[in-house]
Amino acid sequence: MKVEFAPLNIPLARRLQTAAVLQWVLSFLLLAQVCIAVIVILIVYNYWFLYVPYMTWLYFDWSTPEQGGRRSNWVRSWTVWRYFKDYFPIHLIKTWDLDPSRNYIFGFHPHGVLVAGAFGNFCTNYSDFEELFPGFTAYLHVLPFWFRCPLFRDYLMTSGSVSVSKKSVSHVLSKEGGGNISVIVLGGAEESLDAHPGKFTLFIRQRKGFVKIALTHGASLVPVFSFGENELFKQVNNPEGSWLRTVQEKLQKIMGFALPLFHARGIFQYNFGLMPYRKPIHTVVGRPIPVPQTLHPSPEQIEELHQTYMEELRKLFEAHKRKYGISEHETLIFR
Repeated sequence: MKVEFAPLNIPLARRLQTAAVLQWVLSFLLLAQVCIAVIVILIVYNYWFLYVPYMTWLYFDWSTPEQGGRRSNWVRSWTVWRYFKDYFPIHLIKTWDLDPSRNYIFGFHPHGVLVAGAFGNFCTNYSDFEELFPGFTAYLHVLPFWFRCPLFRDYLMTSGSVSVSKKSVSHVLSKEGGGNISVIVLGGAEESLDAHPGKFTLFIRQRKGFVKIALTHGASLVPVFSFGENELFKQVNNPEGSWLRTVQEKLQKIMGFALPLFHARGIFQYNFGLMPYRKPIHTVVGRPIPVPQTLHPSPEQIEELHQTYMEELRKLFEAHKRKYGISEHETLIFR
């Protein structure tokens, strides 16, 4: 295979974009482990004056990810995120006005490998979110596992990320005055194993917890589809029933998160590496589905609203797919 190298005369802006995305990828893959290693080293070498105060504070701060987190506008405004957004680039598209006196659940699809669209649009101050949705605050809900990692949890919360637990979502939707959005990547870790270029498989048929919470709080549901999310990486072929997929699914059940074997381009060559491809991401926010508050929804009510949500999601995909290079015959596959 002929290796295609990056040209030497790359503009400075593109070099900075590459560096920004590289640190983002490495933070996803290594930062949690590094943070845990730092704590272990402090304990092993008995730097008690460092780890004892932190562990004491951690004990009292443990529930913060389920109570709205601790976002930092300073971190969200780091210049590195502007270069991160421009690397792909990432776009946010609004199709419907939202009422800032109400709370909403954004169902984000698809998961992709590393959920770049959700992070770029809802966890930094360089997207068009504040301009398109004035008066709203978005909370990206992620796996509770990440908030059990000391130090890393504190960094993660600065972006506005919070736990995806029921208690955490309820906390956001219970805020009085409205203007709060829970962004939930509904396909979860399982869906990332099907994040192959050109595929549109969504794990949603059995995901009904978000519907029950929406009914309980009277929060409108909004389907969101991020076109281009699955085009950023390739994965080692892992069809259903293969030994690789079986191992990945077993590990996912044990650890709570999936381990897709992904690859894309490198820093100095385009053939292989862990850097995502420069593919545009268009995150389209659909029409809100009004949800009347029902404190004790019946299974029939949950099923009816779940079907409505899937229909609206399919309509959103069909209405916009041709704008973003998806052929007419392609359609969503719900699993």
